[in-house]
Amino acid sequence: MKFYLNGSWQQRDERIDVLNPFDGQVVDTVPKATEQDVEDAIASAVKGAEDMKVLSGYDRYEILNRATALLRERSEDLAHTLSSEEGKVLREARHEVDRASQTLEISSEEAKRLTGEVLPLDGSKDVRNRFGFTLRVPCGVVAAIAPFNFPLNLVCHKVGPALAAGNSVILKPASDTPLVALKLVEILLEAGLPPLALSCITGSGKTIGEGICSDSRVRKISFTGSKEVGERICNIAGIKKVTMELGSNCPLVVLPDADLEQVADVAVASAYANAGQVCISTQRMIVMDSVRDDLINIMKPKIESLSAGNQLDETSGIGPMVRESDAGRVENWIQDAVSDGASIVCGGQREGAVMQPTLLDGATHSMRICREELFGPAVSVVKAVNVDEAIQLANDTEFGLGAGVFTKDIDKAMRFAREVDSGNIHINWGPLWRVDAMPYGGLKGSGIGKEGPKYAIEEMTELKTVVIHSK
Repeated sequence: MKFYLNGSWQQRDERIDVLNPFDGQVVDTVPKATEQDVEDAIASAVKGAEDMKVLSGYDRYEILNRATALLRERSEDLAHTLSSEEGKVLREARHEVDRASQTLEISSEEAKRLTGEVLPLDGSKDVRNRFGFTLRVPCGVVAAIAPFNFPLNLVCHKVGPALAAGNSVILKPASDTPLVALKLVEILLEAGLPPLALSCITGSGKTIGEGICSDSRVRKISFTGSKEVGERICNIAGIKKVTMELGSNCPLVVLPDADLEQVADVAVASAYANAGQVCISTQRMIVMDSVRDDLINIMKPKIESLSAGNQLDETSGIGPMVRESDAGRVENWIQDAVSDGASIVCGGQREGAVMQPTLLDGATHSMRICREELFGPAVSVVKAVNVDEAIQLANDTEFGLGAGVFTKDIDKAMRFAREVDSGNIHINWGPLWRVDAMPYGGLKGSGIGKEGPKYAIEEMTELKTVVIHSK
């Protein structure tokens, strides 16, 4: 495929192979952008921001609404493209495409709802004959830097609100998964988006991302990725708005009164979806010692029934990881945990990029697999003796994106909600749950700001205060 820059689809002599993670076959190639391409993208985005300013909220609604319809018409092609380049099974790819259409649809509606407020200036002492209100205006140029694991929906979570708010966008998709993002650009242009309102350039984050993020003409950055890269972006960004959706290490706490069958079903679904490559995957299960053995016995056959293999095979339960090197890293972390005293209940084998879903028992928080973000198909069971220890262990991490607890005790549930340091708290469910309209973001090292179209638009606009002075 070509990339889209300065109002046209362009090739470059140097290309990047996009590989199927399962067999390493080349799915397609994309151009490798240069530093000059970054400059051209920013310059065209500045012009595109002026084009977006003249569109009314209803104009932007109509463009995004038409794009939503086109996305739904092409859902099967988009799902196959997504599955081929990213590695998630077709069932999950179809679900992501459906969610992406909802994200664009919600964004389109929010384009009609940008509003300010009347300010009660006469509430201040000795203020008379003054009328104040606020206006919400676009930032201008928004940089959208997307990850590989949800290469369509997370792109929509950045591009949809940015356009709804009246900005222009420079999109940098992940190098492993650029194809479905480029197809989204085709859809938006076909839906009537001004040609300079969006650029999509492909290449390494170091060459492209740093050039985009450090430029003062870019007024807003929306990034999803690792904590390390997020910190680097914040260091070079300068004075501009940033939203950082970063890593996590999500706990699922199981108290003695939990329905263990339900816990097992939710834990398996939330630990192994997309081969564990989800920021809010269940990574640590903090289980009361009195129910730990029973829960493991229920979970084991459910995990063993998952078939890991070719993501394009409709019978596969989970697909490969996005890179063989990532699968090798997960395998090494599992072996390190075993060397430190954990035991493998099931799984643990690897073939290429395919990592069998793994359950570890006897893990402790001194192990790397419990302290850092694994981002792979393995979950560790850590024992706790009471709710106090469970909350302490849940918070024993630099991250704070998602957390879940299973209990029938409303007092313990509310204590968990208040005391666990996480941006998303789930009662009687796992951390891997999100609807696209809700505010979504982390605490601590998991980031800054919120996604969800309504909330993202607030992050992608500036607030002006207007005061009318009369005699």
